[in-house]
Amino acid sequence: MILIGQYDSPFVRRVAVALQHYGLAYEHRPWSVWADAESIARYNPLRRVPVLVTDGGEPLVESAAILDALDDLVGPERALLPRSGEARRAGLRVCALATGLADKAVSLLYEHVLRTGDRRSPVWVERCTAQIGETLDLLERERAARSGDTWWLGDFSHADIAVACALRFVGEAHPALTDAAKRPALAAHAARCEALPVFAAVVQPLHVAAW
Repeated sequence: MILIGQYDSPFVRRVAVALQHYGLAYEHRPWSVWADAESIARYNPLRRVPVLVTDGGEPLVESAAILDALDDLVGPERALLPRSGEARRAGLRVCALATGLADKAVSLLYEHVLRTGDRRSPVWVERCTAQIGETLDLLERERAARSGDTWWLGDFSHADIAVACALRFVGEAHPALTDAAKRPALAAHAARCEALPVFAAVVQPLHVAAW
């Protein structure tokens, strides 16, 4: 398999962590959505990452769809979310909040990087900032309510990975919007995940110029 995209993307990284956890071998092509856009376009005309090219040559796009395919590949006993039921719905909800949070953080980063001065939209900046902050607050409350559990759903899952990857990205892209003292449950969750070998194996500091 081939994983396309840089590990500083929270979407690429969540796929890479799952691949590491499952012990699935892959080639990593750290292509930038800017510098390597045309190379990515051969696999995904949207020029977005992650892209996972299967052993059979099929390009899979969008992190949730890729992870769903990987869960099918490893089977229900090893999958990081159940195939049905309440636990699956709960996990997908947390994943959706985390990836939505990451998406807003990417949008806000692009607004700062691609627009300057009067070209920057104060309304859009305010909206993204509010969405990020309120989602972090919600996740903090929900994680604090499960403080007795090592992992979000009881067992290590895609929900834990998605949240941790989003938190790292927001913390690097928008440090002013994160406060470990204000959200200690999320800070503890992130630290617990980042200490795992599967996270340490696929880490890359955010480098905007390389995007």
